[in-house]
Amino acid sequence: MMDRKDAKIVELDVREQLRNKLEPFQLIMDTVKTLGSDDILVLHATFKPTPLLGFLKMKGLVGKAVQQEDKEHWITTFVTKKNKQWLDAPDSEEHASHEDISKASTECTGPVPEERPSKLIELDNRGLEPPQPMVRTLAALDRCKSGDQVLIHNDRVPVFLIEELNSLGCPFTVEEQPDGTAKVTITKA
Repeated sequence: MMDRKDAKIVELDVREQLRNKLEPFQLIMDTVKTLGSDDILVLHATFKPTPLLGFLKMKGLVGKAVQQEDKEHWITTFVTKKNKQWLDAPDSEEHASHEDISKASTECTGPVPEERPSKLIELDNRGLEPPQPMVRTLAALDRCKSGDQVLIHNDRVPVFLIEELNSLGCPFTVEEQPDGTAKVTITKA
């Protein structure tokens, strides 16, 4: 079996695209297609790419996200499932204390102040090719604070998204529309 230090590292920085409101998903997927089975993808983004972690897991890659000192800089390392132990390699500086950082970043930073009204993000995902609706929805949810809501309008009931919402513990309601589309209201847990 190959050792982590001998693996080819492919770095991709999509922070500039994200800051300019451009969608880097296709660039990321094109890069993933070029990876060998023992390559390591190191992705730089402005937020924790929770939707991407779930999506690439379905493609056979596991990842670990670490927030850097600059709060808008996340480094996520992806490897094939057979090499998942590489994500815990102590020789990798970017993963020093990643457990504490990852836990802290996904926990609430305290109660939502009462004077802060809940935020509602509305997304029209109709006409988008999968997995774009799910990626957009989970990214919006990731930006929300507890109690905020995301209202999506999809071409159909988003079965895979519903599975993900159940695993995240986020309550939701689904309203099927007369035209066959579906509106889903999701509350951030």
